[in-house]
Order: sequence, then structure tokens, then C-alpha cells
Amino acid sequence: MKLLAIDGNSVLNRAFYGIRPLSTRDGMPTNGIYGFLGILHSLLQETRPDAIAIAFDMRAPTFRHKKYDGYKANRKSMPEDLARQLPALKVLLTALGFKLVEQEGYEADDLLGALACESARKNGRCVIATGDRDTFQLVCENTTVRLAYTKGNRAQADIIDEAAIREKYGLAPAQLIDLKALMGDSSDNIPGVPGVGEKTALGLLYAWGGLDAIYENLDNLDIRESLREKLRAGKEMAYLSRELATIDCDAPIGLGLDELKRGQIDAVRAWELMSSLELFSLAERFGVKAARRSIPSAQPQAAKQLEIVFNPPLDNLLSSSGPLDVLFSFHEGIVTAVCAVSGDALCLWDMDVPDISQQLLAAPVPKRSNKLKELHHFAISRGFEIQNIVFDAEIAGYILGPAAGDYSIKRLASAFKTPGLEIAGYFGEWGPLLEDCALLPALCDELEKKISSGGQYRLLHEVELPLAGVLADMEHTGFAVDREGLAAFGQRLNEQISRYQESAYRHAGEQFNLNSPKQLGAILFEKLSLPAKKKTKTGYSTDAEVLESLSGKHPIVGDILEYRKAAKLKSTYVDGLLGAIDHNGRIHTSFQQTLTRTGRISSIEPNMQNIPIRTELGSELRRFFLAGEGNVLLDADYSQIELRVLAHIAQDAQMIEAFKNGEDIHTRTASQVFDLPAELVTPLMRGRAKAVNFGIVYGMGAFSLSQDIGVSVAEADKYIKGYLGNFSGVRQYMEDTVEHGAERGYVQTLMNRRRYLPELSASARPTREFGKRAAMNTPIQGSSADIIKIAMVKVYRRLRAEKLKAKLILQVHDELIVECPAGEAQQVSLLLKEEMERAMPLSVPLRADVAAGPNWLEAKS
Repeated sequence: MKLLAIDGNSVLNRAFYGIRPLSTRDGMPTNGIYGFLGILHSLLQETRPDAIAIAFDMRAPTFRHKKYDGYKANRKSMPEDLARQLPALKVLLTALGFKLVEQEGYEADDLLGALACESARKNGRCVIATGDRDTFQLVCENTTVRLAYTKGNRAQADIIDEAAIREKYGLAPAQLIDLKALMGDSSDNIPGVPGVGEKTALGLLYAWGGLDAIYENLDNLDIRESLREKLRAGKEMAYLSRELATIDCDAPIGLGLDELKRGQIDAVRAWELMSSLELFSLAERFGVKAARRSIPSAQPQAAKQLEIVFNPPLDNLLSSSGPLDVLFSFHEGIVTAVCAVSGDALCLWDMDVPDISQQLLAAPVPKRSNKLKELHHFAISRGFEIQNIVFDAEIAGYILGPAAGDYSIKRLASAFKTPGLEIAGYFGEWGPLLEDCALLPALCDELEKKISSGGQYRLLHEVELPLAGVLADMEHTGFAVDREGLAAFGQRLNEQISRYQESAYRHAGEQFNLNSPKQLGAILFEKLSLPAKKKTKTGYSTDAEVLESLSGKHPIVGDILEYRKAAKLKSTYVDGLLGAIDHNGRIHTSFQQTLTRTGRISSIEPNMQNIPIRTELGSELRRFFLAGEGNVLLDADYSQIELRVLAHIAQDAQMIEAFKNGEDIHTRTASQVFDLPAELVTPLMRGRAKAVNFGIVYGMGAFSLSQDIGVSVAEADKYIKGYLGNFSGVRQYMEDTVEHGAERGYVQTLMNRRRYLPELSASARPTREFGKRAAMNTPIQGSSADIIKIAMVKVYRRLRAEKLKAKLILQVHDELIVECPAGEAQQVSLLLKEEMERAMPLSVPLRADVAAGPNWLEAKS
């Protein structure tokens, strides 16, 4: 039998500190539980045990505390965020069928030792999983240790066997007890022999083997006299320390090994716990599926069981005062079934009944649904328009929990504790759709309440719901691309790649793989003797930062940098874009409306928001994005929108005055920071002030600013202090938003879009610092995102209201691109500027600049 014995407290502790702060929307911390379950799942996959025991410490004193008052006396108490997770983890592990082992008076290590020894007595194998090294003394032929931890949010475990211990310490596992007896253990406050450290203790054990032999031969040891006196004076402490360090393998376990086999999962309880903790991805990994308790008949909702009605006539539904809750099942963009709740009936239409989906979507009756952008795509493909969708569960779920990632009906219903109406029977492939539809009415009711109570009604109804239709139309329209020109550009890049490759070979004196960090490191730092900046586990680092620092030291470095730029452009952009062009010569990106925590729209397949612009070669790519025949492109770009939003939110008098007067804000900043009249500000000063302006928005510190503008940290710190001294409103905003964010657990935008920041209360300083930067930046970046979304909706509606042929085709953060007939360019330019500049009233004017051109590069220029 193979037994997996887990040190519950130790692994939870490692997980808590190894995973960034996570919490549910109601503030329950979950990072420790999340990391523990990740490690547990990984251990189960790797070890495939026959039995599992998870041992936990108890709060009562152990026999060690009774022997020595100082035992673990210097241990800090468990952080509150971790202590809150421990009871929930224990209940969840039990629901998942795992056996917990606890005994008053004994530590988890003693229980692990007893389990390992019992397993060995029965010729079994034991794998101990722990986060510390105390159990290394138990390692033997039958017992190994997995030293478990998390790295980059992923579970890791180092395998510790007898060979690994001998390699690290030069001792047998059992000798580690005497090592601790001599040198002590500061983490457990085991005293050891005062004045004896690890190096001395190891030397003594290498020579004499153990504590008893050392003291039996103390007068004859070939050691310094001062050490002999320390050992003599510390003998009592040495033997006490050995007793404290020795794991008690006779500790009472309370269960036989056969009783430690994993039991049945309590599906309902496990799902309730994991959904309340919002651990949906882990629920899937542990085989826990959505399950609900039977609702007692005393509850009004339980008495209502939905009758399934197949292919009913639409007349009664379409005459309803609503709202009608309706879901559509899609397969490759085609509706395969429609389901709606009407009174006590759950109506299901399969697509053998023609035009049901169109009749429902185009009907004026108010409707609540899910995945609104997908519905708009379907309508566009069929040549009709959706009417009166008044609520979308996915979008509402995103607004309420922008970090969740999964906005499926079942997950939202579990997260917001909304029971579904009951359906009876088995319905095969339609079952999941029917279940979701039965959940939808109560879910929408609850989400609507939460949206209203959070002051987010306008954000949902005036911004995000109409935006879904705008994005669908933009995706459907796409962006015209010069396929031949792009292919020719790719060929030019291939030639450059070959040229830089050959030049690098000449400078190296041999051929090598430029894409291999190992081979490149050997060439740069061994053969050419360039100074190595940093090393990784696999060898020398050759990342961009290292290579940039070596620029000018050898011509091969320039070759490699240029090779990488050209190779990235070719593989990532040219090849990727060529593969995305459709039969009409257009690229159709997919805009993600429910992804980012700040509310920004992102773009994938391909990412059109990431087309290079900062390098001359990269910006050439934009030349291949064209206006269609007879059309021009209009590029409308907000001017310094984030700084204008900052001026408004911070109510900084200096910034407001500068923007109202139409001054150059960077020159104004330089004038203030350097205490010079504006006319004496040099381009270098303006450039540094610009970096400070934008750095402040992103919570940049002195070190990062110094790296950005190439000055000392002290000088960068002086710039920041000078800035904050002159722009007191900004300084006050930075202090207040972090303080309020920590108090409330979130920050919000001008449209009340919230970002939850458990990082602000994290115990780890780097995590708290990240939380502070996010708290300062989110209201600025998020409000800017809200403004551009409002502008998109206004532009889209006005283009249609004025019956113009112009089409909004792309958004890149604070930039909108419209394709329009040349004859409409003047009218649409004015329309774009007007709608963008009056999207939201601020204390400072919004300014948008509009330019035209036959392609994206020239329009942007």
C-alpha cells in the first residue's frame, strides 16, 4: 500500500505565502486554500496513493511545550487572512473525502512519523508531503519526502530521499536529529548548544557520528578548547534539544491505514463550499460538479416546478409584458436550440422550427439573456437587428466580479447563491441548456439588485450593454489588409534576418543557434568574454535587458538585437496576420469585453491593439492596413486622456488650469519641477517631466523612473518629490485612494466600475506595493476606458442616425478608427471629434485629434 501523508499546516502556510492574494467578492481570502488544493491535486497525480492522511496541528500545547517553555516561543501568530482559511479548508477536505488526522498534545510531524512507521511495519511505502524540513529525519527505504511549495501560482515539489539528504548534508537522515541538537533551530526556538553553528556541528558529526559519541569522548576530541567548554556547558541543552527535535513515531493516530482510503465525495457539500469560495477551476479538477440540495417544500420557490414544453407557439410569449428570460444554444455560430422561461413553463424550440430565434430576438418584448455579443453576431449574419435586450448575465457578472474570468450561468448562480427552478426528467443533449435557463430568472434578479445597490446601473445599461452591439458590428466589418504588400514585407524581413544571422556568425567565428539562450550565452560570455549580468537555473541570461546593457561592447550584440526584432516581426505579426486574412481581404479581430480588471477592451485572434508603433520598422506594418476602395481611414485619438482624467479626479488646481488654458502639460510640469519659466524649459527637461507625468499615473517609484529616463535613483526621487510638491492635488489623491481602497477593499472609476484589491491587505510587502500601484492607477485607466466606451457607443449611434456609410472598425485604448467613403470624411471627422470630446463632462476639456489617410500609418501620422 502507498500512503500519502500531508503536513496540512505546513503546506497551507507555503501556499498562502506562495500565491498572490486572492479573495471572493465578499472579501473572504482564498489564496491559501487555492494553493493547498493545487499542491494536493499535483501530489495525487504524481504519487497515485492508495490512502491519504492530512495531519493538522491543534491549538493545545504539546509534550514539547511542557518540557521546554521556550519551545516555538518566538513564532508569530498566524496572519488573520490565513487563520480565516484554515477552518474552511478542513471542512472542504472532509467533503472531498479526505481523512484528517489530529491529536491533542502532538504536532502534525509526530502524526506523520507515526503514519510512516506504521506503513513501513506493514511493508508499505509512505510519501510525506510537507513545506518544511523537520520530517527529513524520517526518510528511509520505505519513506520519501516531497518538499512542496508554489512558484508562479503553480504547484512544485522536490523529491527528498536518502541520496538527496546525503548529498546536501553528508549525513544519514537519522543524524539530522543530532545536527539540530547541536546547532539548534531558530524557527522552532530549539536552543541547541550555545555558540555552535551548522558548520561546527556538521564537522563534529562527520568525525564522531552522533551526539552520544561526542559526549562520551568529549575530553579526547581533537577540537579547540573553547569549543570543548561550549559543549560541556551546553550538554543539558543539547540533550533537551535532541528530545524536542525527535519526531514521536508512537503518537496515537486513531485510524488504521485501511481507514485512510479516500471516501466518497459529498457532491452537494463540496460544490456549496467550492462555489462559495469561487474555486470553480479547482472544482472541475477534483471532479466536483454543480449540485444543489433539494429545496424544502416550505419555501415558496420549491413548490414551483417548471413544465417542459416543446416547440410551443410564440404568440403568448411575444405579448408578455416581460421581461422574458431566454437562452440560445450555439454551435459554430449557428443557433441549435432556444430555451425560454414563461410563467411555469420552460419552453424549448429546436431549430427544425424555422425563424424562432429571429422572431424572439427581433421582438419588442424586453428580454434578459446571456452572451449578448454572440447574439448580435447571429443577428448581423441573418440581416436583422436585436430589439430590447434589457439585461445580460455575463456582462453583469463581469461588472460585479471583474477578476472571476468565468461568467457561465452555473458559476454565476453558485457565486451569487441563486437557486434555480426545478425541472424533472432527463433531456439528453438539451439538459445543460434547460438547467441554465431554469437558473436564469433568479440569477438575473439577483444580479440586477447587486448592480443597482453598487451604483452601476448606468455602467451596465448605458455603456456595456449597448457596447456589445458596437463590438459585434466592428468584428463583423473587419479591417482591409494589403495581402501582397504584407507578404513582400515578410520577405524583406527574411532577408534582414539572414543578414543579421550571417553577421553574428562572422563576429562569433562560428555558426550557432541564435534562438538558443544556452548557445548564445556560451558565445557571448565564454568565447567573447563579455561581462555576464545574471544567471538563471539553466545558464546565462540573454534577455533583452542583458543585451541592451551590452550594446556597444561588441558588434555581435547589435546583430542579435536586430535579428530578434526582425524575427519577432516576421513570426508574430507578418505570419500571424497573413493567416488571419479572410477571402474578402479583411482581418476580423475578436474584442474581449469581459476580461480586464480595469474595464479596458482587449483584442485577440489577432491582437490588433498590439501592432508595433514605437519602432520605424514595426510601424511599417500599419501601412498594410487599408481603407477599402473609394474609402479613407479616419484616426481619432484622445490627447493625454489619462492625465486629463487625473486632473479631474484629483481636482488638482495646477493641472486643471494648464488644461483649461490649452498649455502643454509636460512643459508646465517641467517648469514647476525645475523652477524655471516655461520658455527656458529644454526638450530634455520636457521629456523627463513627461516621464514623471505618466509615471505618476502608473504609481512608478524612483527606481523605475531612474531606469526609464537614465538618471540616478536620487535624481529620479528628486523629480518625483518636486512634482508632488507642486501638484498637491495629485499627491492627496494618491494618498487618499490607497487609504480608501484598503478600507473598502476596492477602488472605482467615475462610472463606479470597481476593482477589488485584496493585495492592499497582504502581509507580503511587494504584494502590498503592487496593490498600491493598482489602487492609484485603476481609477485613472478605468475611467479612461469608460470614456472611450461611451464615445464608441455615441459615435456608432450617430453614424446610424445620420444614415452614413462610415463604419467604426477598430479601438486601440484611446484611439478610434473609422472607415468611410471619401465624400463623408469631413462630416465624419467632425462627428468623431464632437462625440469623443463630449463623451463625459470633466473639470477639464477632453480633446480628440482626427486625421485621415489611405492606410493606418498615414492616418495615424
